[in-house]
Amino acid sequence: MKKYFLIILLTVATTARLFAQDNKSQLTALILEKDSLFWQAYNTCDLKGLAGFFSDSVEFYHDKGGITLGLDALLASMKDGLCKQPDEFHLRREAVPGTVKVFPMEKNEVIYGAIISGEHYFYINKKGAPEHRDGWAKFTHLWLKQNGQWKMTRVLSYDHAPAPYLSTRKAITLPADVLRAYAGKYKGPQTGVAEISAGEDALLVTAYGKQFAIYPEKQGVFFMKERDLTFEFVNGNKLLVKEKGEVAEELVKE
Repeated sequence: MKKYFLIILLTVATTARLFAQDNKSQLTALILEKDSLFWQAYNTCDLKGLAGFFSDSVEFYHDKGGITLGLDALLASMKDGLCKQPDEFHLRREAVPGTVKVFPMEKNEVIYGAIISGEHYFYINKKGAPEHRDGWAKFTHLWLKQNGQWKMTRVLSYDHAPAPYLSTRKAITLPADVLRAYAGKYKGPQTGVAEISAGEDALLVTAYGKQFAIYPEKQGVFFMKERDLTFEFVNGNKLLVKEKGEVAEELVKE
């Protein structure tokens, strides 16, 4: 009899563990789905849609912008800030792959909330200019189940820093005589004199007492691998330096 009783206890315990694991898996999927929908609304400045994800008493903590208390204040800050003129300027958020995790919150084995945290990038969209990745930060959001609905009640945005630059440009190979044709001294109002010489597969630029390489993306256009800088040679006597797609300086060949 004792043997069968122990078997029943083990079966019940195993079933309870499996049930708890299943509940947590469902919770993770639910919070990830809500998180995805929330950021879709953020990326499009859908303030009405955003309002539905927060509790009325939401608290927002930003390590650069301070504390914002309450849903009305939070929406007002977005309306007057990031979403003031979304057609002219807005941010797009994108999670850093592999960093987002969900942590169930429970009491007496009953789930009452969840924390989602991770890292993300922010891309600047400015009218007339190509989108570029600008910032990086960490985030932690607390979701609570209130009156049968899941609401975001605490938002922490912190550890903000410039996003590391990752070039997506591909270098091509140019003949040595083509590379040599770009060599010479170029003078600009900011740089002063920059001396350009031909390397094996790139051009070598000496300016500000330092030397760096720029690689051919296509004939007449070169780029840096370390920064979002391009160098466009025009009409054989001009060099346009562009940062994030916008002209930063024009140099003339001496």
